[in-house]
Amino acid sequence: MHQALMDSMRTYLRAGLAMDVEKLDELYDPAFVNVRVDEAGQVVTLTKDQFMARFRALREQGQKVGDSIDDISFPATSVFGDSGAVVMRRVEEGVPALYTFIWRLEDGRPVTLLREFTFEKDLSGLVEMIRSAEVA
Repeated sequence: MHQALMDSMRTYLRAGLAMDVEKLDELYDPAFVNVRVDEAGQVVTLTKDQFMARFRALREQGQKVGDSIDDISFPATSVFGDSGAVVMRRVEEGVPALYTFIWRLEDGRPVTLLREFTFEKDLSGLVEMIRSAEVA
């Protein structure tokens, strides 16, 4: 297990809990993309700008993205070239979710998040929210 990757993930997750938008903006690479897939095969792709807009809106509304990171585990890490991957598992509302985060490395240290691949049970709510936003 690559300790620096796990430490960077915890920094990222704590920034999310604190709704520290400035820190999140610093951690997401300009080329960041989140790819979400669910059991039905629905796919949603979100850019850094979309992610940051959502974090800003939630913070402005006084909302948070979670209460704890106690349910998180890192079953695997891998370093390849100037990138590192972290597989993360968490349970959300009783349902396990799996994530793979790809970090850009400099001198072997995680610098920014390039990709997040998420496998969830059902993305229907997110798909509908995006459709509604596109229509508005």
